[in-house]
Amino acid sequence: MMTDSIADMLTRIRNANRIERPAVEMPATNQKKALAQVLKDEGFILDYQIGEYAKDEQGHSTFVAPPKQTAKLVLRVYMKYGPEGEKVIRHIQRASRPGRRLYRRHGQLRPVLDGLGIAILSTSKGVMSDRRARAERLGGEMICTVW
Repeated sequence: MMTDSIADMLTRIRNANRIERPAVEMPATNQKKALAQVLKDEGFILDYQIGEYAKDEQGHSTFVAPPKQTAKLVLRVYMKYGPEGEKVIRHIQRASRPGRRLYRRHGQLRPVLDGLGIAILSTSKGVMSDRRARAERLGGEMICTVW
């Protein structure tokens, strides 16, 4: 049983980034999808895809878009690297944990690494970066920081 699926997602991304994998897969949830969308919008990952594995005629597994919602969905995150292989994500860390929730008002949101990084928040209007939350004057639970 996994108690913190967001921490698991961040650890998988951190490990894939460390060994420079082109993509990483994990079980999909709506919150993980929203987190991947923010990372994509802010330029930390190339893209993400939700699908499932299906067997073809030869018995090989292929990743396809889900035909039904009852299957176990997989979130595939495509990692981003620079032109010479340098890592785009240098640091990704969980801020709010199940044992210690971390909430911030919009006035308490400070730029991460002088604006080079972001904090990802779960607000009443969805998951968004700290820049967007400050612009919309929203606070919420601080999920993680990335730079």
